[in-house]
Amino acid sequence: MAKDHKLVRAERRRRRVRAKVVGTPERPRLTVAKSLKNIFAQIVDDENMKTLAACSSMSKEIAPKVADKKKTEAAAIVGEELAKIATTMGIKKVAFDRNRNLYHGRIKALAEAARGAGLEF
Repeated sequence: MAKDHKLVRAERRRRRVRAKVVGTPERPRLTVAKSLKNIFAQIVDDENMKTLAACSSMSKEIAPKVADKKKTEAAAIVGEELAKIATTMGIKKVAFDRNRNLYHGRIKALAEAARGAGLEF
């Protein structure tokens, strides 16, 4: 395979992002992953190696809300729900980890919805 293969470039992006973004107890990391159909987000404290909050488009509470929506709309709903969970836990500031994904489309929709619901990053 060529060195400039899509997965090689994605892995390079992931390592570059993770080298800069670290979750602390004061400012945990909001990490996002996506598949072809679903989107997953969680808030992680890297120092204590704990997942503080998690949400996905497959969650029992969210799945009915996103059943007839487009993928970008579903991502926005997931971001909003995760922000609500985080604020009830007392988390206001997070470091955004887009993983290997570019900041557009579903990733951007999730981030902007989380910001709109009260998270700062």
